[in-house]
Amino acid sequence: MNFFSSRSAAARYPKGRPYFHPLVIERIRQFLSLAQPVARAVDVGCGTGLSALALKGLAREVVGVDSSAEMLALAQIDSSVRYAVADALQLPFREDEFDLMTLSSAFHWLDRSKFLREAGRVLRARGWLVVYDNYFAGRMEENDAFENWYRESYLKVYPPPGRSKLFFSEESSGNEGFNLTGQEQYQNRVSFSITGLVDYLTTQSNVIAAVEVGGDEEVDRARLWLSENLKPLYGEMSEATFPFRGPIWYLQNIS
Repeated sequence: MNFFSSRSAAARYPKGRPYFHPLVIERIRQFLSLAQPVARAVDVGCGTGLSALALKGLAREVVGVDSSAEMLALAQIDSSVRYAVADALQLPFREDEFDLMTLSSAFHWLDRSKFLREAGRVLRARGWLVVYDNYFAGRMEENDAFENWYRESYLKVYPPPGRSKLFFSEESSGNEGFNLTGQEQYQNRVSFSITGLVDYLTTQSNVIAAVEVGGDEEVDRARLWLSENLKPLYGEMSEATFPFRGPIWYLQNIS
């Protein structure tokens, strides 16, 4: 199930999602020791294009792929990036077409074995697959009470839908056609006003599952509930700071 395929969910995405991707792209550049951009790169599960646009710094030509036409309709037009509506498990590309493939906050929604076979097909020999995510830590630096509210209130009203665990090991990756050459953790911090944080939280699959998929909730009601709960946690602050963190996994195609 694609939680992000509806028009309403897509419309919230570019407004609510932090643009953290350049931070990760720079780490990828350093890890791969890229003195020059690679020829072609593909960003799978690109949504409204934020992760694909950031990838321009690593490749002369970038293709962003997503199964949601509604998401791609909102992607920023750029001469160096083209977009394609496609299933990540059936990519519309030839064998050995790309030097680099990235996935940002998408791998845990996919059938792991099927996707890795498809990634190995379209990547050139020794090409790179880089998988990364960006997790909201559920903490406000200025008010410790936020963590308890997030855990005991928000996650109970809007529980996260099931997903696969994002994890690679040398053994499992080798069996799936890739060498796990490295992994690292990174952190970033984002300042949100109450409205900004509501914008972000309503892009999470927790709220989307209740609004667009479950149909038992309305987004305006969700926004009102969030705003009213966040006001006492912000107090007199116009903005507050929230930590994010994420893994980056570097895999090299051995097929």
